[in-house]
Amino acid sequence: MKVFSKEQIYEGDKLTAERQKITSTDLMERAGTQIFNWIHTRMQGAQVPVHVFCGIGNNGGDGLVLARHLITHGYNVNTYIINCSDKRSKDFLINYDRIKNVTKKWPVLLSCSDDFPEIHPDDIIVDAVFGIGLNRPIDEWVKNLFMRFRESKAFTLAIDIPSGLYPDKAVEDEDAVVWAGFTLSFASPKLVFFLPETAKYTVQWEVLDIGLDQEFLFTTQTEVELIGKLEVLPNHIPREKFSHKGQFGHSLIIGGSYGKIGAVTLASRAALSAGAGLITAYIPKCGYHALQASFPEAMVITDNDEEKITSIKFDIEPTVVAFGIGAGLDTKTIAAFTAFLKTNKSPLVIDADGINILSKKKSLLKLLPEATILTPHPKELERLIGSWKDDFDKLNKIKAFSKKHKVIILVKGANSITVYEDKLYVNTTGNPGLSTAGSGDVLTGIITGLISQGYNPLVATIIGVYLHGKSADIAVEDFGYQSLISSHVIDYLGEAYLDLFKQPEQPQSQQQEEEPQQQ
Repeated sequence: MKVFSKEQIYEGDKLTAERQKITSTDLMERAGTQIFNWIHTRMQGAQVPVHVFCGIGNNGGDGLVLARHLITHGYNVNTYIINCSDKRSKDFLINYDRIKNVTKKWPVLLSCSDDFPEIHPDDIIVDAVFGIGLNRPIDEWVKNLFMRFRESKAFTLAIDIPSGLYPDKAVEDEDAVVWAGFTLSFASPKLVFFLPETAKYTVQWEVLDIGLDQEFLFTTQTEVELIGKLEVLPNHIPREKFSHKGQFGHSLIIGGSYGKIGAVTLASRAALSAGAGLITAYIPKCGYHALQASFPEAMVITDNDEEKITSIKFDIEPTVVAFGIGAGLDTKTIAAFTAFLKTNKSPLVIDADGINILSKKKSLLKLLPEATILTPHPKELERLIGSWKDDFDKLNKIKAFSKKHKVIILVKGANSITVYEDKLYVNTTGNPGLSTAGSGDVLTGIITGLISQGYNPLVATIIGVYLHGKSADIAVEDFGYQSLISSHVIDYLGEAYLDLFKQPEQPQSQQQEEEPQQQ
């Protein structure tokens, strides 16, 4: 799914009006009607008090359309205008007049904290105050109103984006933002719904189709894409009946040190489970018996040293090499990695201490093959690119680093983001159960196994993150968040693959949505 920028959404609205020969007021009516249909389907006429808070711009106009339809369908509605400026949009004024024509209970103008209405925990708040166009700090009394929303504990539904939340920059004051239980977003979700610092402002979201121009939706290229099953499935490489292991590559996993052989074992198992034809683990001697006994499908090459990697020499021709898992930062390990990079010709996946070595010796970055994949956790990322002020600053620094060194960076998190140059691919699978030892090792192995069987590095990263999260989503149904361990993610990887081909269950009956009366 494409995630459109603020500027692209404005352009989409404009093109839709021109190509469909409708006015911006008509488009606003369409948007407000879709919001009403969503609410009406769920409330079915329930007389719970609904408080619709409208700004004086187009987001407020959407709120007024909604309020009008709620009123004409007999709901218990209270409408308020946040009178925070003398400037009002044309479409807001049109819909302000329209709502006054259908009820004697005109919208209440709010201008200060003394005007705030009483809101009970069982009421519903609709936030239609500010949209994506907010470009300045809000007034103190409006901030107090947003805090009142939160204190009321009433369910809060935001229209398009929680008010006070910017679509393209960080929040400076969390009290100046509406904390929504649900957001109905137009055209696409917003990037801020998936970033660590701003995701908290909406618990759930859903995209409403307001009939934007189809050519615009299909042809516009976006900087951000949301990755789900529909984005992964077209990139899946099927297997032929007469295929054999030699067609799916040979993955080489280099790493491990005394006490950390389990990391290489997990990565190796994950690579083979992801589909690699052959796996060789390159480890210190201390791990030979443990790895061979616990994972007999793998081949093993050992370093001359008992406890760490001191040289990287092998006589195989790997399709892809993963380095760094459990490797440690001994000076001899760093020297071995440096020497390896000078002669390596294979695609690379670098994790853990491999990234820490790159952070210590930035000169090694120029030796990386193009589209090398780096999979840092947050502290490793900070060592690599430096500190950041906020999530947007972080993403800008990652994009600059990716372009400079021509590498793919996987930003791990609740919604892991794959970054390659200026493009962001936001993953939608995974759960808190992945906050467990070895999860990153498994992810490195999955990505390595995908490259081994023919996926290009960027696609392998995107699909690997998806499958890693989907496997955890399936496994957590049996183990719960607390008891999920990294081995479970490997064990359920086959089910994650099979899920790609499952058709969604169709409901036995589908209730028709009642169309609102057009005023």
